[in-house]
Parts: sequence; structure tokens; C-alpha cells
Amino acid sequence: MSLALIGAGFGRTGTLSLKGALEKIGFGPCYHMMEVFQTPAHPALWAAAVDGKPTDWDVLFAGYRATVDWPGCHFWRELAARHPDAPVLLSVRDPERWYESVRNTIYKVMTADVPEQAPDPMKTQMRMVRKMVLEQTFGGRFEDRAHAIGVFERHSETVRREIPAERLLVYEVGSGWEPLCAFLGRPVPEEPFPRTNTSEDFQQRIHQMREQAGGA
Repeated sequence: MSLALIGAGFGRTGTLSLKGALEKIGFGPCYHMMEVFQTPAHPALWAAAVDGKPTDWDVLFAGYRATVDWPGCHFWRELAARHPDAPVLLSVRDPERWYESVRNTIYKVMTADVPEQAPDPMKTQMRMVRKMVLEQTFGGRFEDRAHAIGVFERHSETVRREIPAERLLVYEVGSGWEPLCAFLGRPVPEEPFPRTNTSEDFQQRIHQMREQAGGA
């Protein structure tokens, strides 16, 4: 199975809601950072990719029809080239609200100590995420609000510039089903659009994961 949709939007742009929505309309399973947590072999594979080593994307995405969120969005160019017929979805959000959301959720996780007794895949994943997001994406300057927002905005501009308009959907989760389904040629579901992973949901989930790893 090859990827039928490539998500290029950063985390905290509604990507977990998008994952649920895409799976409802036939673009599932959809890969998300949650899959890295749940697949013990994947952190090492992503760590190698982040280190610039040759990566077998077909192995990483075996069984998946779509990808959103980090780490996939970090490699949107490679994935778009690998799957030239797959549309690209750029999830966006108000930059100021995006920054606050990241600062209050994943940034706190990325900068927290990893429990010594945590399993090796979790330690590998945290090292990978820190290098990919904090170092490679934000140049070690995420706390510089203007810099981080500038990175976010330039990323969106670059995707818009490099992906042909007919292949690209620039999408805000608040827009609901209609633009997503119209772009992908799928009927609009009768059920409400998924709304998941608020900042509060995220913090509760991470607390539970750290408790399971012995680092509450």
C-alpha cells in the first residue's frame, strides 16, 4: 500500500482530529506521532531518518494510506517525490494560537527529563523528536516567539510555493468536512467532524504515558 495523502502541516494544527477525519473517509490507517509511540520498532527508524541516513519509506509507512503531523511532515518533500500522485494537505492555524498551543503541550514534553526507567524506544523517540523539532526545525530557538512563528509561517509559504495548486489543500480543521471531502472526492459524512487532542487532552495523555513509564 502506498501513501494516498501526505500531510505537510506542523503538529498542533489539528492533526489528530485530521487523522480521525481521514480515516472516516477512507484514507486510513493514517500515520501520526501517536503511531511512533505505539510501534516499538519505529523510533529507531525515524531517528535514523532524522540523522540523514538512507530511509526505506515503504517500510516505515507499510499498511498506511496517509500521514499527518510530525515526524512525517518533516519529510514532506521526500514523501511528495516518492508518491507523486498523492495529494498534499497543509494543515494551518492562526500562528499566535499555534505557538501558544505548542508551548503549552509538546514543548513541555520535549524539554522534560525522560525517566531513567523509561523503555528504550521512548528514550529514542524523545531524542529523535528533540533533534527534529527543537534543533532542525526551530534552530534551538523555539522560546523566541517571533522566530518560532516565523519558522511556522515560512514553512507554510514554502509548501504553497513548491506544491502545485491542483495538488495542494491548505486546510484549517475548523473548516469541517466540506473542503476536505471536496478536495479528496469523498462524500461528506453525516457525523460531526472529529474534535480531539485539545491542550487539556494532550496533557492528560502525556501524564498517563509518563505514569506508565514510571516517571509520574
